[in-house]
Amino acid sequence: MSEVKEYITKDQQDGSVRISEDVIASITSVAVREVEGVYGLSGNIGNDIATILGKKTPDKGVKLVMTDNSVAVECNIIVKFNFSVVEVAKAVQERVAGAVEAMTGVRVDMVNVNVCGIVMPKTPKD
Repeated sequence: MSEVKEYITKDQQDGSVRISEDVIASITSVAVREVEGVYGLSGNIGNDIATILGKKTPDKGVKLVMTDNSVAVECNIIVKFNFSVVEVAKAVQERVAGAVEAMTGVRVDMVNVNVCGIVMPKTPKD
């Protein structure tokens, strides 16, 4: 996320509502984690260091490009082994677009999903 927060303004009958990019990133992060087969989001080195230092980065692995009326979303995910990568990615696209649009009323132009890794199941030690 950038240092200067961006907002999408939704005009209402009695005024307007400004929705921060942080809100959309948080909705995206939760929606991704709800998809079966997703192990988690994959952040960059800055997010990973922040996590190690104890700083919360709920939107790691999420990048947004906002316009006046819409948003494009990019997610970096890790998929669990034995799940179809393509099916999980498609489910992430649908879940993210649906959640963002339902909760904010902001149109989602696209959801790009980058599968950055696969997590193997843990095997019991002998």
